[in-house]
Amino acid sequence: MGDTTGDVVQALRQRMRGRSARAAALAVVAAGVTGVVIAGAAAPARAQPGATAAASAIAGAAAARTGGFPSRPIRIVVGFTPGGQPDIFSRLISARLTESLGQTVVVDNRPGAGSAIGAKIVADAQPDGHTLLAVSAAHVIQPAVAKLNYDTLRDFAGVTMLYSSAYMLVVPNALPVTSVKELIGLARASPGQLNFGSAGPGSGTHFAGEMFKDMAKIDAVHVPYKGVPEALTDTVANRVQFFMAPLSSAVSLVKDGKLRAIAVSTARRASSFPELPTIAEAAIAGFEFDSWGGILAPAKTPRPVIRRLNAEIGVALTIAEVQARMRALGAEPAHGTPEAFDAFVAKQLALIAALARRAGITAGN
Repeated sequence: MGDTTGDVVQALRQRMRGRSARAAALAVVAAGVTGVVIAGAAAPARAQPGATAAASAIAGAAAARTGGFPSRPIRIVVGFTPGGQPDIFSRLISARLTESLGQTVVVDNRPGAGSAIGAKIVADAQPDGHTLLAVSAAHVIQPAVAKLNYDTLRDFAGVTMLYSSAYMLVVPNALPVTSVKELIGLARASPGQLNFGSAGPGSGTHFAGEMFKDMAKIDAVHVPYKGVPEALTDTVANRVQFFMAPLSSAVSLVKDGKLRAIAVSTARRASSFPELPTIAEAAIAGFEFDSWGGILAPAKTPRPVIRRLNAEIGVALTIAEVQARMRALGAEPAHGTPEAFDAFVAKQLALIAALARRAGITAGN
């Protein structure tokens, strides 16, 4: 996997000289290279309106390799209650996949245990591509905070990342800080006196706050809440002095002037708040903590099926209406190879485990 995407594509083109464009497209999909334009490649039978020709051609080539898949309805298990980004975006793509795959794709909410209940259902499912798991950062956080009856890496196979979203670092208007540097300075001047909120122990907002605390080298007290709304309410009231809030949840309070946003957590600025610096730009070089989501399948799902799903989801993510809906909720569409998503999950798992050790967080506590 040391080759770059460009190197792989170039090598494939050399090998495909003299073969049909469709054969070339099949070879590219087999190598796991997505988003590559293959001139003249055939479009799938049910090309999505608004999808790019390149994405449709790749999906068509992938379909040719999977024979009778899918042979029955597909279920996307979401380990959260309806209304969050994993649920909303799963429903957004399920409507497009129903059309392109020719089988109904349904979203099945199985909340509980920080998403572990849903994950266990999919880990135990038949590995044939008809049961999938929508995951968020909670998938890699759970092993650090709970004892699980499945293996986060070994029991799943990556299909694709779906989206990346920023956390917004917000502070109360009553707090006399207007920048990340000022917040860090205040925390260092009064160690242990500032509180930071979260949507609960082991949540993405908790670990985003722990990473900020760790990399800023400050002493602040974690105050967990039942959910994001409660944490936001107490941040407005200055009962907690900073909160790494999901951008989509905090944006209305910021625009209404009830909270002050001082930075975003991602490596790049949020397209919906381009004037707001990243934490890395503002004060802490290298800081990056995304709210992200993706799709997994049970381990041992056949690779041609994985690639078909990857390609069809890739088509859905090129549709203008899908992209607009995601961005309206503070997320950026993200699509890559199954192998890239597997590597990303493994890297995030290691990052969270190391952070939990430094913060003194252990499974079961």
